Amino acid sequence: KSLLRHKKAVSKLVDFGPGSSFKRVLPDDGCSVDGKEVQKVILCSGKIFFDLVATREEKEIHNVAVVRVEQYYPFPKISLSRELEKYPNAKVIWCQEEPKNMGAWTFMDRRIEELLLTLDVLAKRPIYVGRPESASPATGSNARHIREQGKLIDDALTV
Repeated sequence: KSLLRHKKAVSKLVDFGPGSSFKRVLPDDGCSVDGKEVQKVILCSGKIFFDLVATREEKEIHNVAVVRVEQYYPFPKISLSRELEKYPNAKVIWCQEEPKNMGAWTFMDRRIEELLLTLDVLAKRPIYVGRPESASPATGSNARHIREQGKLIDDALTV
């Protein structure tokens, strides 16, 4: 729900007009270096994208690309291949806010791995960055949530 009020979670009207279509994978338009210099591609979905990009800008990290996967199924093999091929020397990270046993990781893990094995890129397996497995989707403590979120973002950007 927080994205409904987020200043950067906006689209132009033309994005919904004639000739437009749903984009299964959204490229990183803010990455400021050549794709061959990118050391890490972070795949994510939802609100975590905005947290990752804000921290990347704040810390002036230039060799990390953040790519949004907007559709999980059917798996966006073609559009994700196009994005990952731009970064042949990069590690591939899957980053999510949810605990490891929840969220998209268990669905996306093998599919991303299978895709990486077909591409001419250095990465052959995605790396998980997120909360550890848990019986609960939330900590129940806002202070702990903020601490965990900060660590998660830092881990994703510096792994």
